[in-house]
Amino acid sequence: MKAIRRFTVRPVLPEALQPLSDLARNLRWSWHAETRDLFQSVDPERWAVSGGDPVRLLGSVPPARLAELAEDRRFLRRLTAAADDLHDYVTGERWYQSEDRSSGLPAAIAYFSPEFGITAALPQYSGGLGILAGDHLKAASDLGVPLIGVGLLYRHGYFRQTLSRDGWQQEHYPVLDPNELPLTPLSEPDGTSAQVSLGLPGGRRLKARVWLAQVGRVPLLMLDSDVEENDFGERGVTDRLYGGGSEHRLLQEMLLGIGGVRAVRTYCRLTGHPEPEVFHTNEGHAGFLGLERIAELCEGGLDFDSALEAVRSGTVFTTHTPVPAGIDRFDRELVARHFGPDAELPGIDVERILRLGMETYPGGEPNLFNMAVMGLRLGQRANGVSLLHGNVSREMFSGLWPGFDADEVPITSVTNGVHAPTWVAPEVFRLGARQIGAERTEDAMTEGGRERWDAIAEIPDQDIWDLRRVLREQLVLEVRERLYASWRQRGAGTAELGWIDGVLDPDVLTIGFARRVPSYKRLTLMLRDPDRLMELLLHPEHPIQIVVAGKAHPADDGGKRLIQELVRFADDPRVRHRIVFLPDYGMAMAQKLYPGCDVWLNNPLRPLEACGTSGMKAALNGCLNLSVLDGWWDEWFQPDFGWAIPTADGAGTDEDRRDDLEAAALYELLEQRVAPRFYERGQGGLPDRWIEMVRQTLVHLGPKVLAGRMVREYVERLYTPAAHAHRAMTPQAARELAGWKARVRSAWPSVTVDHVETSATTETAELGTTLALRVRVGLGELGPDDVEVQAVAGRVDMEDRLEDPTPVPLKPVGGPDAEGRLLYEGPLSLDRTGPFGYTVRILPSHRLLASSAEMGLVAAPSEEMVGAAGVLMR
Repeated sequence: MKAIRRFTVRPVLPEALQPLSDLARNLRWSWHAETRDLFQSVDPERWAVSGGDPVRLLGSVPPARLAELAEDRRFLRRLTAAADDLHDYVTGERWYQSEDRSSGLPAAIAYFSPEFGITAALPQYSGGLGILAGDHLKAASDLGVPLIGVGLLYRHGYFRQTLSRDGWQQEHYPVLDPNELPLTPLSEPDGTSAQVSLGLPGGRRLKARVWLAQVGRVPLLMLDSDVEENDFGERGVTDRLYGGGSEHRLLQEMLLGIGGVRAVRTYCRLTGHPEPEVFHTNEGHAGFLGLERIAELCEGGLDFDSALEAVRSGTVFTTHTPVPAGIDRFDRELVARHFGPDAELPGIDVERILRLGMETYPGGEPNLFNMAVMGLRLGQRANGVSLLHGNVSREMFSGLWPGFDADEVPITSVTNGVHAPTWVAPEVFRLGARQIGAERTEDAMTEGGRERWDAIAEIPDQDIWDLRRVLREQLVLEVRERLYASWRQRGAGTAELGWIDGVLDPDVLTIGFARRVPSYKRLTLMLRDPDRLMELLLHPEHPIQIVVAGKAHPADDGGKRLIQELVRFADDPRVRHRIVFLPDYGMAMAQKLYPGCDVWLNNPLRPLEACGTSGMKAALNGCLNLSVLDGWWDEWFQPDFGWAIPTADGAGTDEDRRDDLEAAALYELLEQRVAPRFYERGQGGLPDRWIEMVRQTLVHLGPKVLAGRMVREYVERLYTPAAHAHRAMTPQAARELAGWKARVRSAWPSVTVDHVETSATTETAELGTTLALRVRVGLGELGPDDVEVQAVAGRVDMEDRLEDPTPVPLKPVGGPDAEGRLLYEGPLSLDRTGPFGYTVRILPSHRLLASSAEMGLVAAPSEEMVGAAGVLMR
């Protein structure tokens, strides 16, 4: 029989056990081993059944057991210690509080993301973007950064994955009850649920309840549209992550951005939390938050253009995608229908809203509204998530800054990091604690510090090798258990699954590959030559074994076919003990997979991997990386602690040839270098060179790949400058800047470089020579205070393009001539040998601009002038 109504019956804890409720509701338990150990001791069997979820555990423990614990003095002492530790953690002074306050750190930062991977007990993530967002919140909590997270609460989360008998991915969407999750409803003083609402076409309203997930010190606000006040369609807006059609996605993103700002205002009103000075948009999905903040300022008396400048000053935008296809884009008419007098933000002209996101640049599609483009136009500061991805992003979005070379596009990069306390196996932590002390190990994992990581160099080889063997054996047992469950779901009977007891060997080189399954990540590159792979798996002296996991998007049949191809290979009785595919990849599986692998494989099409943080998590557990030079590996690879898979960039657009060449390179590395090194034994019977690579991985990569390092960079390079800009952007300053920009844009067509000359008399000069440069310019209605005239000099290539140029500001000399032109002069130092060149340009200049490229305006010499000037020197 099926129930007609569902209730959540909460346990009544004895007074002495009340702190258990507080510990369960703060998600710090997800990365704090002592708290997890405490909950496990409540009832080890039920803890295992609950999947390590304290809320589910407490809901299942019999009252008799609770009464027994309430009288257990030893347990109560542990409970008191855990509660006191949590109190100290959330109230004590940490890195952010100890910083010099004269540096003007932000009072608060709002961090918006469509998904958050905090713990498997709160399944609100699909992949790397959500895991990164979760790690960002956790690291901010560890450092004391006053972040407020903002996301949506998906009643079905992301899908659960199983396989059919023939290996085809199947999706399941279990319903999540917020009352059974580690969440607390945000309530008004009268006890009613705190809500936000959005206007819909036709005057309807979309309402959403606000839930609170406490992530250590950081509150995470999650909006849930499944409330009785909504019609059936509106209740389903937050039904599932990345589901539905265009209008469904648009409503999700409006709720996240606009509703999210309203939720932040509500939370600050109810709790007294400082209002954010900086708003961080993690990918374009939350871009509408800028529109809501513009509307707030317009209601306060600012015009749209001034409000736009005020909002931009305090906004940080992070792009995570290296391909245009990964960005949400909506039809112009669909967006227009959801804004205006009869829908949302009725006080703002719809055309002004559309202009922020339309692809009105060369190569764009004028009828599409691009969420990343809006994010960049609404954010004064923007970044990619690795050095290489920063370069890719500057190229991809260069159309927004016409006239500038891609390397001048104002998009910087902050390389991602991972939250070590979440991803480092307890056994690895204990080994570090034994060597350098528990407190120093914890500090190393949260705040970094090279001297702490250097201490790892003193750990004996035998201890490292014994640890690697223990972790590999744990993974083998985990794989067999999951593989058995998967085959049962695929319809196999118990009698035909005896072979699973022999799957994987704890003494064989183990390679891991786990991630989402879009085509560019090339799940099946290893299958390019199946016979060659089979030889590697079954090699008589140097065998390898591979554990693979990953989900394809429900609408991506191409990705599902890749999974099926790999599953069918792994089902072959000849190799099924050496290669496995595990369905339903998620945080719980990942926390076993990273530590248990010896090598982490990553072979995307370069440069389409924005960062690739899974390899960072593996590295923190002593796993070596074998990867294409993409994302973070391109930045930090050294042959001392890993291998780089050569890329066939010369293959051009022939993808089959490129895959053939790169697969062959992968096989060659595995056969000739990786596997032999693992099995090579030194005089003491240990693989000395392999162990040294493990040690080098930990010592050199450990401090770099931390989320704590990443968050500190965000604070120092983006959040603090954004807070300063926000404070400087008073209403008067915003009006001044908006008016100045309008005047400059109107006058810019009249800005010209009319004549350039130098003191050089030949086309050769000696190193160290300084030339006198004179430039005559026309500024039209603008004055010298509105612009900067620059000489830009450097080495030149065969096509006379400047390489790594250096700008040199020139100064005005005297007043305008009879034709109204101004003369600028300055020295030009020839500080490099070889082909050398220069050019001249005029840029807008204002004290409130974050970058001289911000407006996308530049005036340069005409083609005729460049040809006549002979500006190349050797």
